[in-house]
Formats: sequence, C-alpha cells, structure tokens
Amino acid sequence: MYYLYILQSKIDNRLYKGITENLRKRFKDHNSGKVKSTKPYRPWILIYYEAHRNKILAEKAELFYKTKQGRRQLKKKLGFE
Repeated sequence: MYYLYILQSKIDNRLYKGITENLRKRFKDHNSGKVKSTKPYRPWILIYYEAHRNKILAEKAELFYKTKQGRRQLKKKLGFE
C-alpha cells in the first residue's frame, strides 16, 4: 500500500502533501527534522491520508491535490470552507 498524506504546520498552518509506503515513519521523519523542505515549519500534524493500491495511483492523487481544483476539493473534504 502507498499512502497520500497531508500535513499541516502548527507554526503557520501551511499544508504539505506527500506519498509514502510507511506513513508512521515518514511522519516521524517530518517532525524530527529529517526532511529538508518541512524542517523549518515543524511541528506538523497529520490531517488527512488515503491509501492506494500502488505508487502510480498515489502519485496521481498527489498531483491532483496540488492543482487548483484538487486544493478546492481538499478544502471541502477537510471542512476548511
């Protein structure tokens, strides 16, 4: 299984979208500063994830959520609107 996940920074509420096979480990990596792009915005909270059968499907979902339409849909799912 591959997971699309969305993190929210407790510092400035920015969102980070990513994919991984091991969600728990990846979440720990983000909060321990091992991920260069998210290190300055720690701590992070996991606000959403979805499981996909394979990496290709997870990558497609990640790319969609990075589009304007995808961000809009995500905001609705998360109750940000």
